[in-house]
Amino acid sequence: MNAAVPSPPEHPAAARLRLLEAEAEHAPAATAFDLAAQQAAAALGGIGALIHLVDSDPDELRLTASCGLGPNSLETWTKLPSNGLAAPARAVRSGKRVWRDDGIGTPAAGTATVPLPGPQGPVGALTVLTLGRIEPDREQWLFLEAVAAWAAAHTINAPAAGSADRRHQPAGTAELRMNELTVALAEAVTSQDVVRAVQERVLPPFGADGMLVEVIERDRLHILGSTGYSQAFLHAIEGVPLTTHTAATTVLHARSPRFAESADEFLHHFPQLEELVHASGKHAWAVLPLIASGRPIGCCIVSFAHERHFDHEQRALLTALSGLVAQALERARLYDAEHARAQNLQRGLLPRSLPALPAITADARYLPAGQGDEVGGDWYDIIALSGDRVALVAGDVMGHGIAEAATMGRVRTAVRTLADLDLPPDELLAHLSDLVRGFGDDWYATCLYAEYDPVTRLLTFCTAGHPLPLIFQPDGTVRRPEVDPDPPLGAAEPPFRTHELHLPDEALLVLCTDGLVESASRDIDEGLQLLENAVSRALAERNYFRARKEPRPLALGQICDAVMAELLPDRERTGDDAVLLLAHTHSTPADDVASFMLPDDPRASGQARRHVREQLAQWDLAELEMATELLVSELVGNVTRHAPGPCRLRLLRSRTLICEVYDGSPTTPRIRRAAQTDEGGRGLQLVAALSRRWGTRFLAEGKCIWAEQEIPVL
Repeated sequence: MNAAVPSPPEHPAAARLRLLEAEAEHAPAATAFDLAAQQAAAALGGIGALIHLVDSDPDELRLTASCGLGPNSLETWTKLPSNGLAAPARAVRSGKRVWRDDGIGTPAAGTATVPLPGPQGPVGALTVLTLGRIEPDREQWLFLEAVAAWAAAHTINAPAAGSADRRHQPAGTAELRMNELTVALAEAVTSQDVVRAVQERVLPPFGADGMLVEVIERDRLHILGSTGYSQAFLHAIEGVPLTTHTAATTVLHARSPRFAESADEFLHHFPQLEELVHASGKHAWAVLPLIASGRPIGCCIVSFAHERHFDHEQRALLTALSGLVAQALERARLYDAEHARAQNLQRGLLPRSLPALPAITADARYLPAGQGDEVGGDWYDIIALSGDRVALVAGDVMGHGIAEAATMGRVRTAVRTLADLDLPPDELLAHLSDLVRGFGDDWYATCLYAEYDPVTRLLTFCTAGHPLPLIFQPDGTVRRPEVDPDPPLGAAEPPFRTHELHLPDEALLVLCTDGLVESASRDIDEGLQLLENAVSRALAERNYFRARKEPRPLALGQICDAVMAELLPDRERTGDDAVLLLAHTHSTPADDVASFMLPDDPRASGQARRHVREQLAQWDLAELEMATELLVSELVGNVTRHAPGPCRLRLLRSRTLICEVYDGSPTTPRIRRAAQTDEGGRGLQLVAALSRRWGTRFLAEGKCIWAEQEIPVL
């Protein structure tokens, strides 16, 4: 609730600050001191923090905990004379804050120290070593004192002030389990983790039933998380400009918390918000600014359904709380931003959409890992090849991180480049393995590369350490290739083994990465069986191969979602990225393919032109006759002049008209620059001018020169 009242009294003396609920089981002192040092260093952006305790020898202070400093830097601070000039000694003697613009024996430029309070006086000191020479501001000093008092509650010789008496206080007293909150905030990774920690660790001890966490973005307050408010109320306060006169903006400008113990008290200061107060259903508020690294980053509002009195201790406790939350939230938001950039990078390296091709209908799902702070290197792709063929690819760069995601992009780009050269799968993976090996000895990747030819219905594939595809057939049977994968890219030595499968007229190919089928609780074989079962159920439920009413892309998307939900029901707990690629194959109708053998003599071009005229007339493509005759004549003439043996002409009618000329020569035809006086050498230039695209692919028995022409739309 954006409410405000006059500032509360100053933060009470740290010796009277109670930050730990008396309970039988609590964190060990060493753990508490470590957490206190980490929180203190984070609060001031320091290079490290130290905690000293008064030793059994009253003339010395002993270093008990530290963070951020190496052994050489710590040597100076291990034991300090209690009557010395070091900041911890001065803080213990005076019981006050100490600031020095030096960092004795360390790279620090400043030293900020507060005493650890005890019932009979300071029992130690908390010190933060800063990079700057500017003294901490008021909020930072208050936070350090709150952390120091909390840490002091864990010392054996200095129980928290007033702990004996608190056992007899009423059960309704607002006691915050600060140790649990500190641990939860220290473990929080994302902004939502911080919000959950506040909701679970702050609201119950205070008896609060409402919470708002708002953050500053572009000079406006945006709701990061909430509890106990209606959607209509949240919509009304979302995006409030910082220039608006509300409680949240007021405490952010003043950088100090404010409390309203009743609606009347609140409306006394903000009468223009009467409608919002009634809509909120709350009658008391603690409005806490979130200050991190000396700047406001947002606001935390704890609210109550009934009027509530806040005593000095509760106000101090909530002030300390705001410092803890602010530091955790700033760290979490940095993670959120970095993680979002990494995931955007990774998603940008994946296909934005899958191509619509005559040979297949496809859909895919990619899910990043739900746990951990790194992105992965999983990828997938579908690549159009010549002759209506299509390549299906799934791969995984081993490891997690920005470097792995970037390497995935390089590998995927290399696959597309090599595929455009129409290299066979085994040769393509050999080049790819050389590429990965060139990244360094620690780089490996798995990859499955498969080519599907809709004319022959042949699936040709190679796999480098990657899960094999599953083939679901219309009759309900499932085929699993019984082959052993070659080692991963970067580790394998060519040649890669090539495998072939003859598919029915229609089939569903399923490709995945190990993140979908393998986890700590199941091996990859068990996971592949679960994948097979899940896809089979999804196909049966939709009567997939027999149902014609539902469009294939829509059905495939639904199957993808169903399978991902079944195999990864709780994606927030997954530790690896996961890819699922479904491809429904289609065969080319026999009427759309025409093949002709040609003689090995000058008559071949004339016969090829006659075949073109007859076939195009049969296909009602007479408007392409002249251009196709000229194109085919040049291709066949080139073979007759430069390649031994007979050749073959094949015409394919698809989205384009594809002309293919096969011969027995492995020589690559190249366009050359013909001079004005040359009588030849312009054949391939003419082919390039007449076709949409053209190229060469190599076969075991020779090569195929192909060219595509656009089919006019009637």
